[in-house]
Amino acid sequence: MSAIVTPVRVVVAAVALVAVLFAVGWATREDPAEQPYLQILGGGFIFNYRIAEIRYGFTARVARPLESGAVIEAAFENPAGGPPLVVRERVSTMTDRYALRSPPVRGVEADRPYRVAIRVLDRREDTVLWSFDKTYTSRIADTVVPDSALTVGPGYHRNPERM
Repeated sequence: MSAIVTPVRVVVAAVALVAVLFAVGWATREDPAEQPYLQILGGGFIFNYRIAEIRYGFTARVARPLESGAVIEAAFENPAGGPPLVVRERVSTMTDRYALRSPPVRGVEADRPYRVAIRVLDRREDTVLWSFDKTYTSRIADTVVPDSALTVGPGYHRNPERM
């Protein structure tokens, strides 16, 4: 009588199982070349009434490999009108997360979307590798922020101009 389980049969079954698992993995994998360069993790408006400042921006994670020195550029719509406010940051090997914030803005209206055009440029800044448009909406208008800072200095001392 021959044995049902032999070393040859075990090896053949193991190779067949590995081949099936490899085929399933290959069929369901996500090609990195099809992923966007950046994953937007979050963003929105920041109202700092103590220093009478409003900014908006976003945080992004590099989701697809970028060469060191590539540029992440964000063109923020200016709520007061005029040309977009452009902010740029170079990609480095030190981190994969970047926070881009607008310069201080005024004229923010409640429940109005403001556009941010995001681009990734190569290190020479002559080729656009990826672009994406996003909007951010504030729930409140900038009328809640005073015209001048309430506090000054690192200790948040009262602003002598407002006394």
